[in-house]
Amino acid sequence: MPPSNDQSAAAARFLRTPFQEVAVRGGRIRYRRVGTGTPLLFVHGVFVNSDLWRNVVPALTDEFDCIVLDLPLGSHSLPMDADAALSPPDLAAILAEIIEALDLAPVRIVANDSGGALTQILTARRPELVHSVLLTSCDAYNYFFPPMFRTLPVAARIPGALAVLAQALRLGWFRKLPLAYGWATATPIAPDVLESYIGPMRRSPAVRHDLAKVLRDVKSHHTLTDGISGRDQQVLSFLGVYLD
Repeated sequence: MPPSNDQSAAAARFLRTPFQEVAVRGGRIRYRRVGTGTPLLFVHGVFVNSDLWRNVVPALTDEFDCIVLDLPLGSHSLPMDADAALSPPDLAAILAEIIEALDLAPVRIVANDSGGALTQILTARRPELVHSVLLTSCDAYNYFFPPMFRTLPVAARIPGALAVLAQALRLGWFRKLPLAYGWATATPIAPDVLESYIGPMRRSPAVRHDLAKVLRDVKSHHTLTDGISGRDQQVLSFLGVYLD
């Protein structure tokens, strides 16, 4: 169902929220912070950024302090250092640094897609930092990535392949493919949000360099080894959240 006019206005206000930055190993991470109350940390997946949560966060700001990250997963506007380590365990360590730097621990985390996998790795390795997690539709167990996306780590090893992919995402028919946004969206992505997703990887070789490092090491052994144990953490809920 498309958002109402009030929801659209609230989403637009969220998108105008200025970014802040936090220093981590290998660079700096941008984030938006809105609301008051109990902290919630929002973790997105590959090929999207903090704009993903534009229809979710405004409904929560009366009760929660929402920290919404722009992680170096291909749609980030601030590239990391050229030598930054960005494997899934490295990204989980970056999440830990953010939690500690912003004094959020133990924090409640809301995570989507491959961000859910990173959250599981973080939770398994640094359980003292995590109060609880809400996993929306996300990678887990031997689905990191799901089968339809397992060509991406291969493409990340081919010179120029990610640049071609970024340009192809400008084509409406290509975006509808399962390999792109087709199975993750219920309605077309708004043009300004789409540009925030694909623009950085299209324009910036440094962003594509970051993305390639992330994708090359996406393997299910990370989620099989470091998946969340029900004995260790309280999994609050599972909720499907679309990108549109």
